[in-house]
Amino acid sequence: MTQVFYSSTLFGAMTLAAAVDEGRFGPHTGRRLLLVSNNAAIPEITPGVDETEGFAAIRARFDEVRSWNEIVAPLHPSDWKARQAELPMLGRLLLRDLGLGDGPAELVVESIAVPPSRTLAALIRDCPITVYSDGLMSYGPTRDPLPAEIAGRITRLLHLDLVPGLAPLLLREAGVAPQAIPDAAFAGVIDAIGAPDGLEGEAVILGQYLAALGILSDEEEAATHAAMLEAVAARGHRTVLFKPHPAAGRRHARRLRTAAEALGVDLRVAPETVPAEVCVKALRPRLVVGCFSTALVTSRRLFGARVATMGCETVLERLTPYENSNRIPATIIDATLPRLARDGSITDPPAADLPGLVEAVGYCMQSEQYPGLREAAVRYLAAHGPQARYFKSRRLSALGLVEVPPPHRPGRGGALGRLRRALTR
Repeated sequence: MTQVFYSSTLFGAMTLAAAVDEGRFGPHTGRRLLLVSNNAAIPEITPGVDETEGFAAIRARFDEVRSWNEIVAPLHPSDWKARQAELPMLGRLLLRDLGLGDGPAELVVESIAVPPSRTLAALIRDCPITVYSDGLMSYGPTRDPLPAEIAGRITRLLHLDLVPGLAPLLLREAGVAPQAIPDAAFAGVIDAIGAPDGLEGEAVILGQYLAALGILSDEEEAATHAAMLEAVAARGHRTVLFKPHPAAGRRHARRLRTAAEALGVDLRVAPETVPAEVCVKALRPRLVVGCFSTALVTSRRLFGARVATMGCETVLERLTPYENSNRIPATIIDATLPRLARDGSITDPPAADLPGLVEAVGYCMQSEQYPGLREAAVRYLAAHGPQARYFKSRRLSALGLVEVPPPHRPGRGGALGRLRRALTR
């Protein structure tokens, strides 16, 4: 029987490879088909998963690789979903196109709440579904309610154990049991990929694509990267490697070069398709800096690198709506990792009850899906207060988690009061 896997990022494909190597999908006795999708805003000019150098080390685990972009062209894979009345017909056509006969034995997807994964789950029916996590997002609540037909087929959640002791909220409302993938399996995949020639840097700056997500403006994101560079330069690092996000392109690097010249820093730029973990393993840098990238956690956990976050408080303030899926990753990073200041100083965050914080924020994000977390949220707020960094007062008030002060009523004294009474008479 055929197993169908889906991935939109090299990090996701690496996670799949680690799970395969750990035997989480059984012996390789049947056909394994990998669907890859390029979900970049303009996929025509952005390398896809199967076009990256590191993918060659993963490719052998699958018998066939197909492009979801080509199947749904000219539509964008992140936007298209079949209409309800079309599902049976399009599902049959997809099975025929993929050579799946009556359907696969298992469907393995990421980010189940949104297309393309949700689209695939609706089209490929009558088989169990395995969901694997997308980094730190597995610790947050499910983004959108899932149809019963899809939720009832999900049998497990595979995730990297990025924060030991913290249980994922993802799919908890559907009773799905999480299963951690050992660090050694993921580290083995990183070893197999290998680093390109020419990587150099005493410190590494991790780029993200916050402007593309609408969290910051282009200018603000460029200023954040420049502040990171200024901070690592203040710590005495003269050679710095900038690792752009795969979906961000090269524009961030071009802007950062100007700042590097003014600071007298030798800025090197890693290929955007090379995983950050590969860069950190090869360089063993003295410092890794980012905003709320999952690579901050993997760098510290897998390679013992010193890491620091910068700009996370601004991101937490800007994230809209409150239930934005990036809120839990940003919360975890902000609450657990040292914070880098522009002058180069690094300070540890205050001690945090991380499980309590994540459950409280998760309840505020998706209270209707996770009513069982209300008591945990009440306990956390009673113990720590409504920290403005992580909670919005309007959201807390709407959920009845804080008392709303009575509306202010003008007193009867003073000239205005006397005038009102005179007019009344």
